[in-house]
Amino acid sequence: MSAPAESKRHNRQIANPVDMASKTMIGFWVYLMTDCVLFASLFAVYAVLHNNTFGGPTGYQLFDLPNVLVETLCLLTSSFTCGLGVMAAYRAAKRQAYAWFAATFLLGAAFLFIEISEFTKFVQMGDSWSKSGFLSGFFTLVGTHGLHITVGLTWLVILMVQIAKKGLGPNQLRRLTMFSLFWHFLDLIWIFIFTIVYMMGAGVQ
Repeated sequence: MSAPAESKRHNRQIANPVDMASKTMIGFWVYLMTDCVLFASLFAVYAVLHNNTFGGPTGYQLFDLPNVLVETLCLLTSSFTCGLGVMAAYRAAKRQAYAWFAATFLLGAAFLFIEISEFTKFVQMGDSWSKSGFLSGFFTLVGTHGLHITVGLTWLVILMVQIAKKGLGPNQLRRLTMFSLFWHFLDLIWIFIFTIVYMMGAGVQ
C-alpha cells in the first residue's frame, strides 16, 4: 500500500470515532424531540379530559399537595446531584462522581416510590384509570413520566457498572452527558406536570 493511501486510511480511523460521537449526540437530541412530542400529546389529551370526571372524584378531592411537593423536591434535587456527578466525572474524580450519582439514584428511587404509592392508594380507593376520562388522562400522563424515570434509573445503574469496568473514558463521559440531558428533561416535564396537573387540579391559584 502506498504512503498516501496509508495516510488517508489512518486519518479516517482517527476521524471516525469523532464522527460517530457527533452522530450519536444528534440522534439523542432527535430522540428527546420525539419525547417532547409524546408528552405534548399527553398534555393535550389530559387538557381535554381533565373535567370529564363522570361523577367520580376530581383532582381537588384526590391530590395530596404536601406529598407531591416532597416528590417534586426529590426529583429537583436529583437533577442537581446529577449535574454535580457529570462535573466530577469530567474532572476524573471517580469517587465523587459515584457519590453524586448514587445520590441521584436514591432521590430518583424515592420519587418513584412516592408516585407508585400514590397510584396504589388511588386504585385501592376504587379510583383507577378506568373510572373516568380525567383519571385515564392522569394515569397515562403521570405514569408515562414514571416509566421514563424507571428507564433512567436502570440506565444509570448500567452506566455505573460500565465506569467501574472501563473507567471514565470519552465514551463513558459522552454517555453520562446524554443521561444527564435525559434526566434534566424529565425534571422539566415534571415541573409542567406539577403545575398543570397537581396545582391547577387542586385549585391552587
